[in-house]
Amino acid sequence: MKNAPCIQADSSRRNLSCGAVTGVCFAREATAGEAPELPLLEQSRGAGSTSDVDFWTGKDVREVVNSHLNYVVADTKQWEQSAAYLIDTHPRVEAFVKNAGLGFGIPYFNNGEPHEFIPDFVIRFKDRENFHLILETKGYDKLRDIKESAAKRWCAAVNHHGGFGTWEFKMVDGPAGVLPALKSSMSEAVH
Repeated sequence: MKNAPCIQADSSRRNLSCGAVTGVCFAREATAGEAPELPLLEQSRGAGSTSDVDFWTGKDVREVVNSHLNYVVADTKQWEQSAAYLIDTHPRVEAFVKNAGLGFGIPYFNNGEPHEFIPDFVIRFKDRENFHLILETKGYDKLRDIKESAAKRWCAAVNHHGGFGTWEFKMVDGPAGVLPALKSSMSEAVH
């Protein structure tokens, strides 16, 4: 039987700091004509960073190069592994992380109940300083629109705050959408 791998930060690799934004919830929802939403930062949580990640997993893993973590945890049979490979080998990706064990979730409500959406990846580009792309590879999910809306609201609130760089969310339909999503995020840096 294969030993369960330990997912750890590797100090020789690129750290992907998320600032204190791992503990963001919304102050309120803006309505038409109101000021933009601002995040409420959880004071009990420090700044989020991949340097704090250290956990064991029984799931399948893949080694990666451009991540501060030594492995990408496979939560799917193929999609996330394929997406991770495309991200890891892209020449303009500076660093990325598979969102496993980070404590990074985006709050949302469904039927009056609070939930947390755990997006797949956080990516930094070489030519977009202080920019983070949150990328979700999604198949069928009846809550897709709700999660996408929550992630876009989260990014807008954090961007409006101004203290954590620029954040963008993209949801793609499987691995085929990864490269176009990376390309569109990179091209937006020019504008």
